Parts: sequence; C-alpha cells; structure tokens
Amino acid sequence: MAKVTFDTDLCKGCGLCVTACPKNLIVIVKDKINKKGHSPAEITDESKCIACAFCATMCPDCVITIEK
Repeated sequence: MAKVTFDTDLCKGCGLCVTACPKNLIVIVKDKINKKGHSPAEITDESKCIACAFCATMCPDCVITIEK
C-alpha cells in the first residue's frame, strides 16, 4: 500500500493533482483553510491509491510525497 502525504500548509489548492489522479481519490477540501489562506487538497481513501505519482508530478509546489 502507498503512503501519500500532503504538506497542506504549502498547498495553494490549484487542483492539478485532482485532475491527474486516475482513481479520483484527491479532492480540494473547501471547509479547511491552510496558513496561506487556501483550501488544500487531500486524499479521500489512501488504501485505493495505486502509487502512480501522477499527482506528485503535476504539483507545481512539490506538496505531495508518495512512498511505496
């Protein structure tokens, strides 16, 4: 199983990771605000992640870390 970590304090909520995920496991959490004032992304079900790292590749701020 993959371990997916988001540094939510650095996330600007651009949504590129959301569109890159082939399993549709990433969402922008509208009811949370990080230190920069943005709604961050997070994974909904880590157990279904296939560790393709498309989300981490698309992230312009290197917020996402994938560990296999």
